[in-house]
Amino acid sequence: MTRVTTSDDVELYVKDWGQGRPVVLIHGWPLNADAWEEQAQALVEAGYRVVSYDRRGFGRSAQPAAGYDYDTLADDMAAVMNARGLTDAALVGFSMGGGEVARYMSRHGGRGVSRVAFISSVVPGVVQSDANPDGAPGAVLDEMKAGIRADRPAFFRDFIPGFYGMGWVKKPVSQAVVDWTWGMAMMASPIATIACVDAFGRTDFTGDVGAIGCPALIVHGTADQNVPIKATGARLAGMLPQATYREYDGAPHGIPATHAQDLNRDLLEFLRA
Repeated sequence: MTRVTTSDDVELYVKDWGQGRPVVLIHGWPLNADAWEEQAQALVEAGYRVVSYDRRGFGRSAQPAAGYDYDTLADDMAAVMNARGLTDAALVGFSMGGGEVARYMSRHGGRGVSRVAFISSVVPGVVQSDANPDGAPGAVLDEMKAGIRADRPAFFRDFIPGFYGMGWVKKPVSQAVVDWTWGMAMMASPIATIACVDAFGRTDFTGDVGAIGCPALIVHGTADQNVPIKATGARLAGMLPQATYREYDGAPHGIPATHAQDLNRDLLEFLRA
């Protein structure tokens, strides 16, 4: 079965690979579960069961007009957890996916979860405020939405190279990976793509962090231009002092691709601890 139906009758596309203790991978914006390719294969080969799914509105999942707030997205995760009978699971959220992890832990009491990981995550919050002076100005989010509305294909053509830290000399991934990422972005609903900018950009997860009582891994690149490390990864590490915190020096946002071997090593070390 490759589909799970949510509480509001939205069909989600689910991959369920391997045997062993489950690891649930939640993708970032504007991608889908395929973006976890390097990690999923490594985890399966290491003896884990890997469950990944396309967020509503993205990839091969249904594209409703609503439901892109984190309460609903956390409920979608709960539907996947319940349908697949997952217990003693590790939740691993990349970028926007970290928000689902945090909200699931508070809204669903961390049911079935034994540990969590936040990779280039938006938690505890991205937008700039008095409490988060290192965050991104709200105007940046508005500009992103305007660019997507004006010409979505062109917006992502320009956005994705920075996502991977590409430059004239520095090329952490191939042009083929850039093209593949653009293809994933184009699979998403434009409604979902725009709505999720506000969801990941303006949601404050500080109230959710207190519900995280299990072991946690935080990984963030110091050169992340999309999700500022001081506002998110470093701040979250201060809120979860017992967490394992890894900074990847000079790494951009898209570390599941640019630093796949490093991330795989750290994930496996964390899962085996």
